[in-house]
Amino acid sequence: MDLGISGKRAVVAASSAGLGLASAHALAAEGVQVAICGRSQDRIDAALGSLPPVPAGDHVGLVADVGSVDGATSFAERAITALGGIDILVPNAGGPPPGNFASTPLDAYLPALQLNLLSTVAMCQAAVPSLVDQGWGRIIAITSHSVRQPVADLILSNTARAGVTGFLKTLATEIARHGVTVNSVQPGIHATDRMRQLHAGDPDAAAGGVPTRTIGRPEDFGAVVAFLASDHARFINGTAVPVDGGAFQALQ
Repeated sequence: MDLGISGKRAVVAASSAGLGLASAHALAAEGVQVAICGRSQDRIDAALGSLPPVPAGDHVGLVADVGSVDGATSFAERAITALGGIDILVPNAGGPPPGNFASTPLDAYLPALQLNLLSTVAMCQAAVPSLVDQGWGRIIAITSHSVRQPVADLILSNTARAGVTGFLKTLATEIARHGVTVNSVQPGIHATDRMRQLHAGDPDAAAGGVPTRTIGRPEDFGAVVAFLASDHARFINGTAVPVDGGAFQALQ
């Protein structure tokens, strides 16, 4: 299927590895010029080298830490300048440390909110005016299935990502009339470094709790992001799509 986005420009945050990189790959495979970031130049260089070339121009790699408002704003602004504009924004960031209510001090919440809520708000503030002005745009945020079903010992992530989901839903209702859709994708357990950290190096051990009896492949997740960025997805707005193998089993 031709997604109709060849020649578009995408800013993909936290994308030198994991689901961010998988999303950048899927977009590049559709002819989208992407700007990626990470905290290590070596990882960025490796990620850039793995992306499919596109006719629109070279992909862009920037050293950036999007875990703060300043870092997220700087990355988005520099990426938009380097690409000469923006059509697609994929907000993303790593996860905060694990912990439960008893083990998590109050002063741990603000950094988590900066990482998983305010960084997304900051990137949207940098990108939305351009998207609205041109009358076309896609925002697809990477969050977590914990928004639907909180995960034990991840109280910081559960809290911050629920907040960003509320922000994205509100933004979706405000800017859709300008041709800009806003959605989020909620990953379950995938074969990423983050899941290896949370599952003692073996995320496959958690497959028994997934109806498919497998964990997700990053490339499959990236394909969902690319579809939501497509012209075919023009009438999908304000949704939060779980990509978790059916692990979340409530009706809504």
